[in-house]
Amino acid sequence: MSQLFSPLTLRAVTLPNRIAVSPMCQYSAQDGHPNEWHLVHLGSRAVGGAGLVFTEATAVQAVGRISPEDTGLWDDAHVESWRRVVDFIHAHGAVAGVQLAHAGRKASTYAPFASRRGGVADADGGWTPVAPSAVPFHETYRTPAELDADGIARVVADFAAAAKRALAAGFRVVEVHAAHGYLLHEFLSPLSNHRTDAYGGSLENRTRLTREVTAAVREAVGEDVPVFVRISATDWVEGGWTAEDSVELARDLAALGADLVDVSTGGNTPTADIPTGPGYQVPFAEAVRRKADVPTAAVGLITDARQAEQVLADGSADLVLLGRELLRDPYWPLHAAQQLGVQVNPPRQYARAL
Repeated sequence: MSQLFSPLTLRAVTLPNRIAVSPMCQYSAQDGHPNEWHLVHLGSRAVGGAGLVFTEATAVQAVGRISPEDTGLWDDAHVESWRRVVDFIHAHGAVAGVQLAHAGRKASTYAPFASRRGGVADADGGWTPVAPSAVPFHETYRTPAELDADGIARVVADFAAAAKRALAAGFRVVEVHAAHGYLLHEFLSPLSNHRTDAYGGSLENRTRLTREVTAAVREAVGEDVPVFVRISATDWVEGGWTAEDSVELARDLAALGADLVDVSTGGNTPTADIPTGPGYQVPFAEAVRRKADVPTAAVGLITDARQAEQVLADGSADLVLLGRELLRDPYWPLHAAQQLGVQVNPPRQYARAL
């Protein structure tokens, strides 16, 4: 039996296999609304056999977008735009998941394929980002405004409101984005959090916002919907967020009702020296799973079916997320099934090709 193609049940949702589409920004929305590009991009991965299809980082506030072209769920009007995408994913056997995010100090930047780099000026559709401290991510980025107590409370409330909108759109899995140097990760890491109040200083204080957001999202979605939290297990920089911190946080998140910790790394500083290679982040997922006793997802240069199978067989993770490999090959799950000798049911329109 292939573990990669075994189902995974979390609360009232069963994923048909352990292959998930990692959230990948497309920088193609208008005023937060997904469009035909998102329908085809995400829909083709469902047709290709992925068990769980995540949206890109979807902003809970307009100022929480990475770029002006990011998708959102900060407004009720976004619900209908997402519903068409979600319905298509579900119609083709996959589960639709949404990653709720706030970009923090990395907001108001140009798309990576734009001719310009760095922060977007107000005159060009940008805005002043917000962050735990008024420290820019890079000299080319805009200097953020430090969030006050009311601003922090609004972030928590807006994550919860976006989670409710996600359910209205039909999403069956909700992920809180607390990784890659975005707002929640910025609060976690002493590299970006220089506060002296209840949200800064000690590990307990720096994790407070992520814990509050996770608890609020759990309450918003009810008992049947799985809640994931994506974390960066390490900043890869001395004096930053560590793997040991991640284990402590994961224990707290599980106690608050998180069902799975999606383990990535890095993103909070442009100077990190990251030793990338095939499966380079898998050991962090294994450590969180073993030490915090919580289900995990592994991500990061996982490209081969047998490699993905081994991650699960070794007990390093419960779910495998693929990003760039699924951009290269939307039908990777169908090809992986062939490679592993597993019989799957492709869309009947494509059956003659297999």
